[in-house]
Parts: sequence; C-alpha cells; structure tokens
Amino acid sequence: MKFKSFMKDGIPTIKPNDLLVLDDVTLIDVRMPEEYTGELGHIEGTKLITLGPDLDLFLDSANKETHIVFICRSSVRSGKACEAALQLGFKNIFNMEGGMIEWNKLDLPRVR
Repeated sequence: MKFKSFMKDGIPTIKPNDLLVLDDVTLIDVRMPEEYTGELGHIEGTKLITLGPDLDLFLDSANKETHIVFICRSSVRSGKACEAALQLGFKNIFNMEGGMIEWNKLDLPRVR
C-alpha cells in the first residue's frame, strides 16, 4: 500500500483523496446509522461499526495487522476509534482527515 499518511494530534491520518487509490484496506464508519444513511452519505464499501460497544467488539476480534481507515462526520469520533485501536496494539490504522464533511466538500463519490 502506497500513500502518504501523517500524524495529527498523535493519530496516523490520511487525506480523503488518498482513499481512492487504496486497496486491501478496511473502511470503518463509526457514525450512528441515521448519519450513515443521512445527508452526508457514506463511502461505498464501508462497514458501519458505531463508536462504543459495537466498535469495542469488532476491535476485540479483529486482526491487529489489518489496514483500517476510520471515518466519521468530521474526524473527531474516528480519531477516538484510532486511539482505541492503537491502545489495543493495532499497527496499521488511520483516521480520514475531515471526515465525511471534507469528503463531500471534495465532491468525492458517495452513497446516500
């Protein structure tokens, strides 16, 4: 996987445009179901795993080597998901900078 990532507030971060060139990565949207299907839509192929107990269950059973990009509305909740994954020993996790707000600003493809 070749893309640029950078650290933002101690969290590995990736720009939305870089998602378009990635393969073999799991995209996890941590928003609430009504947000996922709401106005901002979601990225095709994402898994909706809400921040909280649902995400905790996923992280407990997931392979810690999996490449994961966490996504939310503005990148705050996805940043928290990254922090939780890092604390559990995940090595290849990233926060999508700006979340779905930025994704929409860039007019990137989405499902509503």
